[in-house]
Amino acid sequence: MSTVTGTDRGRPGNDALAAKPDKRLHKKRPPVGAYVCIALLMLFFLFPLAYLANTALKSGTEFIQDPVGLVTHPQWGNFAEAWRLGDFGAFVANTALYTVAGASIGTFIALVMGFPVARGYIRFVKLWNALFVFVLFLPNALMTQFQLLLKLDLYDTRLGYILMVGVGVGIGPLLFTGFVKSLPRELDEAAALDGVGYWRYLFSFVFPLAKPALATIFILQAVWIWNEIILATVLFADSSKWPIAAGLNAFKGTYSTNWSLLAAATLIVAAPLMVGYVFIQKFLVNGVVGAVKG
Repeated sequence: MSTVTGTDRGRPGNDALAAKPDKRLHKKRPPVGAYVCIALLMLFFLFPLAYLANTALKSGTEFIQDPVGLVTHPQWGNFAEAWRLGDFGAFVANTALYTVAGASIGTFIALVMGFPVARGYIRFVKLWNALFVFVLFLPNALMTQFQLLLKLDLYDTRLGYILMVGVGVGIGPLLFTGFVKSLPRELDEAAALDGVGYWRYLFSFVFPLAKPALATIFILQAVWIWNEIILATVLFADSSKWPIAAGLNAFKGTYSTNWSLLAAATLIVAAPLMVGYVFIQKFLVNGVVGAVKG
């Protein structure tokens, strides 16, 4: 057996070996609890969707015989029949117009309102921030909006509805002010020294840097407009101008006893949002994280 002498103990190689930790002792354990929580959340959210798809693929007779059982003979024609009976093609076209136009207006408002408040370029900054939070809890003034559009001769028009859903900015200005705080103020000072005007700076410099936050605001606004039904019911007398959520509500009233067709129609309405989320989740996460850091 070899012994370590005082001379050996002072050698650099022996010190490195003594200081080197044993990787086996410090091996990180897998976060089992986190995986279990994620699995439970996925089950919580995916089970209703799977049950809805299972119902949509059943025939009316099969659903009555076994409402909760797995489908044995998928009826893919239910989706085509629901699309035809509900006239969802026209509703999808209406909703696409309302969503793109309304979300664009809301994002623009968040940009022009949030930047000066975040930088303190206007008075009463704290009051504005409090107002951004306060409007999140205010109820929708349906009668006021109805009377306003009636006076402006915009009732039962697509333009009136777009304006109403566009100004409902929600959390947009609050998110954007948080994101702008993460941008260095030196950019503003450098632009001012170079003689760049306010609006040019806002759209030429701030807009490209704030694309993640603006994309998040656009997405949140678009999701709300896509699912909106209360304003559409109040502001539209002509059913041909309804968005898809109002069309689904009318479809439910007509085919409330045909659960398979109703489930198929519900999936038709939800499918664009689910497919779109797969492609936009990166922008959504980046925008929210940037706003929180700011």
